[in-house]
Amino acid sequence: MLRSPFFCFIILLLLFSCKEKKTINIDTESIRKEALSIRNKAIENFNKQNFNNAFREFNKSKALYETIKDSTNIGYILIQIATIQQVNGDYYGSKETATEASSYFKKKNVYTAEINNRLGIADKELSQYDDAIVYYKEAAKEYIDPVFKRMPLSNIAPVYIQQKKYDKAIVLLESLLSKKLLRKKGQRNDDVVLIDNLGYAYFKNGMDEKGLFLMNKALKTRNEFKDTYGSIESYLHLADYYSKKDIKKSDENAHAAYNAATKLNSVDERLEALQILISNNHSSQTSKHVQKYFTLNDSIIKVRNNFKNKFAKIKYDSKKEKDENAKLRLEKAENQLSLQKDKYLRIVFAIAFIFLVILIAILIRYYRNKNRAIEFRTSYNTETRIAKKIHDELANDVYHVIAFAESQPLSMESTKENLLQKLDDIYGRVRGISRENNKIETGIDFTNSVKEMLSAFNTSERNIMTTNLESIDWEIIDDIKKITISRVLQELMVNMKKHSGANLVIIKFESDQKSILINYTDNGKGSEKTKMVKNGLQNMESRIQAVKGTIDFDTEPEKGFKVKISVPK
Repeated sequence: MLRSPFFCFIILLLLFSCKEKKTINIDTESIRKEALSIRNKAIENFNKQNFNNAFREFNKSKALYETIKDSTNIGYILIQIATIQQVNGDYYGSKETATEASSYFKKKNVYTAEINNRLGIADKELSQYDDAIVYYKEAAKEYIDPVFKRMPLSNIAPVYIQQKKYDKAIVLLESLLSKKLLRKKGQRNDDVVLIDNLGYAYFKNGMDEKGLFLMNKALKTRNEFKDTYGSIESYLHLADYYSKKDIKKSDENAHAAYNAATKLNSVDERLEALQILISNNHSSQTSKHVQKYFTLNDSIIKVRNNFKNKFAKIKYDSKKEKDENAKLRLEKAENQLSLQKDKYLRIVFAIAFIFLVILIAILIRYYRNKNRAIEFRTSYNTETRIAKKIHDELANDVYHVIAFAESQPLSMESTKENLLQKLDDIYGRVRGISRENNKIETGIDFTNSVKEMLSAFNTSERNIMTTNLESIDWEIIDDIKKITISRVLQELMVNMKKHSGANLVIIKFESDQKSILINYTDNGKGSEKTKMVKNGLQNMESRIQAVKGTIDFDTEPEKGFKVKISVPK
């Protein structure tokens, strides 16, 4: 080792780099003030519904807070960004952003409550009603103020109505209305929303008179307080109520809802009002309403897609600006040390040139041997795992079945059934082992095979989301790499199921000119890196290294588990 040219090179580098290092202090207070100023501008633009500007400024503020590691403000800004995404119909993007925000809060508080409330809203709009209810209930647990606690609970009632569980909606709303809450100055009184929803639930449950009384009461209150936005929902509920009783009144309320929604530029409510008018089926008016509906719907789709594209560009520009700022700070620091550094760099480069050819030859030989060893170890680990499964899970059971067959009279029907049941159980486990290690589809059905494998881990308590899987041109990817990617994803899922306790997993596929990038994120319990379970993770590392890729694990307690995988094309 002492005679190795590589060792000599390192020693010389250390000798010539032993110099005084200057510490560069970051003015955190000025950065904090600038971040706060930009954040406040973003909030102001958000309140004015200037969502493009708000989104851009929130991203700038977030980048500044990241430099001083202010996790609370980073999490808060991500919640605001998730809200903007929901306003513009990007519910999947909103869920991803809200999930990222959750990793910045170790303890349950008002922020985690708002994150769960946002996740509930997203799932409601995506018609994942059971998941929405779970998130709303979790948000209610995390709010301390009873006034705020009532907000996510009241959000559950419309979900119950969508599910046609009217009795549950009525019980919940009556319970919330029965509680008299002491509000602080400035806090909104949302009783009118509860009253309107309760009236609508009564109507849907067949109690027309009670329902109509409460819906009219809510509308009257809203008009008295000039709550134009709230009146839209009242008009829509009444239009639905009269649609089977008095078409003229139904039309009047639908038109009132449409006009109010148009005034406030509330496009979803305008569509709902047009749907009612179309369903009321006035022959001379229907075509006009249908045309309005499709024109408005096409416009919404176009606008929301434009928002998504703009947000993506804003994120990209923000990241680019952040990288450029970091580069400028680095250049400034380097300039301060340039004179002293240049002297040592010239010496180091001269020595590096002498050893470069020898070093390259050593590294080429080393990596060739390493890749052979990785391939062998991966194959050996797979065979060992299969052998262990067969020994641990099947060998003893087969022995017991043989002993059972030898000791029991097979002429008896119950004995035969018992024996067949045991054999069927063994057969099922053999199929399970086979399925884990069987041939992976690498042709045109590769993406479907990956989806099916991932969907097997989806449960009512766990949501697994994949993005951009189909956007990658898998036909140009080598079959060995496809198999490796599929096996590593399978092992990630098994590891998540055994150790994580996550209820939300996001797997994002990306591609550039040279590599396929896979970002795995879950909101599980995480762990300290030094205490990670290594056997499964080492197997993943071996697989990825065998195809000359890279894999990085990032986890901390209560901050979930993240994996970044890069596989060359």
